[in-house]
Amino acid sequence: MKVTVVGAGAVGATCADNIARKELCSELVLVDIKEGVAEGKAIDIMQTTTLLGFDTKVVGSTNDYTKTAGTDVAVITSGIPRKPGMTREELIGINAGIVKTVTKSILKHSPNAIIIVISNPMDTMTYLALKESGVPKNRIIGMGGILDSSRFKYYLSTAIGCSANDLQGFVIGGHGDTTMIPLTRLATYQGAPVSNHLDVDALKKVAADTMVGGATLTGLLGTSAWYAPGAAGAALVEAIVRDEKKLFTCCVSLEGEYGQNDICLGVPVVIGKNGWEKIVDYKLNEEEQTAFNKSAEAVRSMNIVLSTLSI
Repeated sequence: MKVTVVGAGAVGATCADNIARKELCSELVLVDIKEGVAEGKAIDIMQTTTLLGFDTKVVGSTNDYTKTAGTDVAVITSGIPRKPGMTREELIGINAGIVKTVTKSILKHSPNAIIIVISNPMDTMTYLALKESGVPKNRIIGMGGILDSSRFKYYLSTAIGCSANDLQGFVIGGHGDTTMIPLTRLATYQGAPVSNHLDVDALKKVAADTMVGGATLTGLLGTSAWYAPGAAGAALVEAIVRDEKKLFTCCVSLEGEYGQNDICLGVPVVIGKNGWEKIVDYKLNEEEQTAFNKSAEAVRSMNIVLSTLSI
């Protein structure tokens, strides 16, 4: 297998490092537009091989996509990160042009690649990649829901006082501070509803903390987070290359599922060697469906803004 990560910033480099350590491919190509950055980080990762015991070959490239030829899975992290007080939506104008160019460059040399989008605003960038690429919808996947669900389980584990690995919980909808929907009703702790351990107010706080999880870190760090986003991207790559049939929340194209059409939004999907293989219907109640519809409208409004841009 061959994997390409485009964008050698904090998220891209962390994602690449995780992929290399897990030996998810024989060759990993790290691409960046800034001269020497991808090459330098690739060498840095390679110099950990004898210390960490992996054999993945990592190479860097300054905007030379010929080195990516034959890629099976490509991860797009490139674009400007959020700053304190900035919403993901404010990145749309700059990042749209980047994602469009990267998508076309990847597919020019690897027409069968599965593309994972991490760049923000992630739902709209996934929609853009789908429309610009013309590839089957199962090969375009937005990562955001995996990260949001991981944050959800972190806040649940803190509130309950348990291991996050003993929890199941999903966040659906848009990957935005006001558009994501933590499904507290369906979250479980070792098979039992988390509502057995947390009251209504505690669950509301967990949901609220989850929704601003990215903004909280941006405020503390002065920029977007990178460890969890990078790990989430690598987990998605792993599910694809190892054909794990894992159930993740991912941003995918909806054609009637969950009552929505012509939009890419976070829903539970099975991930395997073909990309996303099927959407799982969680049978939302009326309140959850209303929230999902509201999330869809917010994302759709950004897609309309996208359509007015000259990129």
